[in-house]
Amino acid sequence: MTTYRDRSEAGRILADRLTALTGQSDVTVLGLVRGGVPVAQVVAERLGAPLDVLVVRKLGMPWAPEVAFGALGPGGVRVLNDIVASQLEPTEIADVQRREQAELDRREQLYRAGRPPLDLTGRTAVIVDDGLATGATARASVQVARQLGAHRVVIAVPVGAQEACEMLAAEADEAICAQRPVNFGAVGAYYDDFHEISDEEVTEALTATA
Repeated sequence: MTTYRDRSEAGRILADRLTALTGQSDVTVLGLVRGGVPVAQVVAERLGAPLDVLVVRKLGMPWAPEVAFGALGPGGVRVLNDIVASQLEPTEIADVQRREQAELDRREQLYRAGRPPLDLTGRTAVIVDDGLATGATARASVQVARQLGAHRVVIAVPVGAQEACEMLAAEADEAICAQRPVNFGAVGAYYDDFHEISDEEVTEALTATA
């Protein structure tokens, strides 16, 4: 098992897998908030592409939050898994959505800080996270990026569970998982430094690459 020193090193190794996109004028690198942002920052710098954030909030079942029945994205985007959502009453869906929408709005307001809303019309969106465990949030992010107008969506992660990488390969136009360990475990096991990324670190990364 290969471990990364930190998210920056993971970003450098991941960027080496994305060199075909270097210098392309239609590329936007999107860090999934929050852990994906430091990885995405390095990728964006290496590719010479703009960095932005994609705030996606998973809509979890009230009694099992890790099971997603949908997701919310910026600009009023909502993605629902109808099969899972059909197990819920409309009032239950509304309660979860209201709570997650409030957090999405808070983060959007904080991270955008006066910048225009995210618009991916006609662009290649390179969505970067620090790892894929179940892939549920990443999958939702692909659907959100398409609804925001992206014409091509690439998922790129330093490490991911085999099943999650395969699922994303079917969902995105391209999925790049630098490592696909058979016995995956948790994303944090592949990093020496896997501290929780703060809101301040996200805004600093965006300011640094603005």
